[in-house]
Amino acid sequence: MDIFLEYGKAFLCGGILCLIGQLLIDKTPLTPARILVTYVVSGVVLGGLGLYKYVVEFGGAGATVPLTGFGFLLAKGVQKAVEEKGLLGALSGGVTAAAAGITASIFFGYLIALICKPKSKS
Repeated sequence: MDIFLEYGKAFLCGGILCLIGQLLIDKTPLTPARILVTYVVSGVVLGGLGLYKYVVEFGGAGATVPLTGFGFLLAKGVQKAVEEKGLLGALSGGVTAAAAGITASIFFGYLIALICKPKSKS
């Protein structure tokens, strides 16, 4: 039964993040690109302040999979690298922490581009 509670919390957390994004799209003049950047920066700021870890503890994958989770991962990587390497770690820590996800995104994006026939919108 605990697994269903875990799934429910992830669904609730991810759903709230999606709801906020949809409200921003519908009710503000912000473009989707700016909303995406806002989500990543929010994850970095909340992660840097140590607040997003509580959201991750509650929501699990519902908090780590969205773009705020990517920002949180960047912030955690920078914090770890600064502890290990000093101030120079701030330049490489985020990318090092997110390297696997970035690599997978590039690889699968390229793979899909080979398989599908892209068309222009017009």
